[in-house]
Amino acid sequence: MFPHDSTGDHRGSPPRVATAGDPHAHQLPLLLPPRRPAVSGHEVTASAAGRRSPLRRTGLAACALLLTGCSVGGAQEPTTITFFQFKGEAVAYFEDLARQFEAQNPDVRVVVDNVPDPETALRTRLVKEDMPDVLTLNANGTFGELASAGVFADFAGSPALEDVNPAYAQIVQELGAGTEGAVNGVPFAANAAGVLYNEELFAEHGVAVPQTWDELIAAARTFEDRGVTPFYGTLADAWTGQAPLAPIVPQTTSEDFWEQRFAGGTTFQEEWPEAAGKLAELFEHTQPDPVATGYEDGTAAFARGESAMLLLGNYAVPQIRSFEPDFTIGSFALPATNDPAQTVLVSGVDVVITAGADTEHPEEVQRFVEFLMQPEVVQDYAEEQTAVPTLEGLSNDDPALTGIQSYIDQERIVGFFDHQFIPAVPLGPLLQQYLIDGDREAFLAALDESWDEVATRRSWGLGAVESR
Repeated sequence: MFPHDSTGDHRGSPPRVATAGDPHAHQLPLLLPPRRPAVSGHEVTASAAGRRSPLRRTGLAACALLLTGCSVGGAQEPTTITFFQFKGEAVAYFEDLARQFEAQNPDVRVVVDNVPDPETALRTRLVKEDMPDVLTLNANGTFGELASAGVFADFAGSPALEDVNPAYAQIVQELGAGTEGAVNGVPFAANAAGVLYNEELFAEHGVAVPQTWDELIAAARTFEDRGVTPFYGTLADAWTGQAPLAPIVPQTTSEDFWEQRFAGGTTFQEEWPEAAGKLAELFEHTQPDPVATGYEDGTAAFARGESAMLLLGNYAVPQIRSFEPDFTIGSFALPATNDPAQTVLVSGVDVVITAGADTEHPEEVQRFVEFLMQPEVVQDYAEEQTAVPTLEGLSNDDPALTGIQSYIDQERIVGFFDHQFIPAVPLGPLLQQYLIDGDREAFLAALDESWDEVATRRSWGLGAVESR
């Protein structure tokens, strides 16, 4: 839908002052939304500031081509496009970006639709044949299902994808594709599941960041011997049990497990005993009765220094910092084997930008998508939200993310395993029950039974999408 544009590079254009009637408005520098102050002294920096020049500003070049010969003096009513936006914590941020885009593109009006329950809202709009022009969504199973149904545009070959880390583009593609080879979304921001840790407690007790499974368990035992809780469990919120399992599964199962499970060639009972066993072992080193504590209370306890580690991803960092910890939050990829070369980072696309396949305004949509994918925008959002930028050459120097950056640079990334499940499979409650009663065989049998009951509904995800 969005062909590659080969217009010139405008990286060296001098700053200009935006005016509605400026014929060069499409080349104006981006005025990013104001940044909230850093919390608890954790100032973040734009690590890529000196590396942005190699990144092609194809979005601005495309705007120049599309606006050539067009009047922007107000003689013609602007084209209106709808922007479906799902991130509740970034409502003002994306509203400001839309206004910035309008200032640079006076022939386009962006109507931002911020929705509290995005998946339900989007399905309702689809039933009414009211597909938004541009969307931000979480790249999860629902995205994969809708992508496979052909409702999203194909961005393969689009300038918007040009500088995206290929590992993130593959994660999006493996979730679902409308046609063979299609990429039905552009990764905008990513997150990761690993281990968050208290750097001061590690230093105080002489514990090094674990590189192997045995070192991780040894670290937990060292903290216990010193009277420090190793991990703070938050199982009152059932989904949190999935967070540490996510990095364990790809390191302990066959690479083609999901394809084989989809085809009926294997089962959870055959492939997941080691993963389930190691998950249970981690929860042997939490505070007493972790099922009595939820996400909010657990992050608050970690912020107070009541545990050395937290089995959650970077998405929990803003919540932790809201409690004003007096230590530095670090992170590392969870090693599930004793071979560091086998350790991978579980990282998913937290925000994917996509568009309606049949939008009536493809040129305006293309401009807006490429505007959102400018390096300055991607970098600034990542720093604002403690997220992982998805463009090659960019990184987030927040100390809560630096420990996992090498895996991103080396593309040692796999997607979240739970995105391969149909929502009808009660994964969270099954995990919660298993971590209470310890009955591994019953857990895996129930997982197989639930999967088989709904497997025929799955037309998306690994096994259904040929992308490897």
